[in-house]
Amino acid sequence: MSADLLGQFDPEMTDFMNQVMALYRPIFGTDNRWTMLIDGTARAGIEAALVSLVAAGDKVLVLNSGRFGLLLTEILSRIGASIETIDVPWGEIVPMETLAAAIERTSPRLVAAVHGDTSTTMAQPLDGFGALCRAAGAFSYVDVTATIGGMQIAADRWGVDVVSGGLQKCLGGPSGSAPITISDRAAEHIFRRRHIEKGIRREDIVDGHGPRIPSNYFDLAMIMDYWSEKRLNHHTEATSMLYAARECARIALGEGLEKRYARHRAAGRAMAAGLRAMGLTLFGNDSYRMSNVTGVYIPETVDGEAIRHAMRTNFEIEIGTAFGPLEGRIWRLGAMGYNAMKHKVLLTLGALEACLRAQGHPVAMGEAVPAALEAWDA
Repeated sequence: MSADLLGQFDPEMTDFMNQVMALYRPIFGTDNRWTMLIDGTARAGIEAALVSLVAAGDKVLVLNSGRFGLLLTEILSRIGASIETIDVPWGEIVPMETLAAAIERTSPRLVAAVHGDTSTTMAQPLDGFGALCRAAGAFSYVDVTATIGGMQIAADRWGVDVVSGGLQKCLGGPSGSAPITISDRAAEHIFRRRHIEKGIRREDIVDGHGPRIPSNYFDLAMIMDYWSEKRLNHHTEATSMLYAARECARIALGEGLEKRYARHRAAGRAMAAGLRAMGLTLFGNDSYRMSNVTGVYIPETVDGEAIRHAMRTNFEIEIGTAFGPLEGRIWRLGAMGYNAMKHKVLLTLGALEACLRAQGHPVAMGEAVPAALEAWDA
């Protein structure tokens, strides 16, 4: 990121843009031409996708099973969408048969979901998701902010139209750039929305694909024109963030995606095994647990925030609190990107064991680390 800046039309700069597009296709599991970056945090990618796919009044079905499903509904409400939700308790996922019934009932323009919701530590299964949407004539969107680079993303196999993520989780980069991939089907819809006919007021245009995209900055049609061979100016590219996104992808592909996913699975297994060996109870269903973040119930005998403070102060390890209905009930322990490493998992478990013991909680001393070591190689 400290490399010299380049002009946004400099041939070296536009070559870097082309490299980024190519590098992120395998990470997204796609052949989509329109695979690029949105300048802004992961939320910028979410908002660009939703504001470009959906017009006011369009019906949108949201899979709502955690904090970030709620975020999708909040953004959609500002667009003026007609929102329908499939609500399940935090810690559960939406079965495909439930989704199919909801699509048939609501006939949505778009179906939106979160792959891995860190608020619940659960990963939504997505095989067959896109096919259900397309069969009903709906577009599909998935937020993979918390899983990209750590769990397999399979945009083409899932059949999803738009998928967006961020750098700051499993890719181990800084927040501020949102990788996104867009199917040709979705791109056609987005480009048609920006079409302006002579003599018609822009705010009145409806061409069968919704009115004009209301945001300038998040107008994917304009951003795609900049990332295309046309190089039509839309914004001054965040050059340093592009360098960062490029390097994140180079590191991930250099490690090998399957090896990287296996490393995250090993870290998640080890963390879960160590916590259980310590006598703690995990939150959620093992079958749907994200490999890169583990939820664990806070024992009733301890002050959860005091433990978090002791971990941070004594060991310089931060473990997460929780949101909404899980606030004060669970801790969330992440092992993603450069933290999905054996020694960091072991140090975290040893530190938590010591902090729990210091508060007087009965802990099976010395059991967590050996259990985690065994699980890592399982």
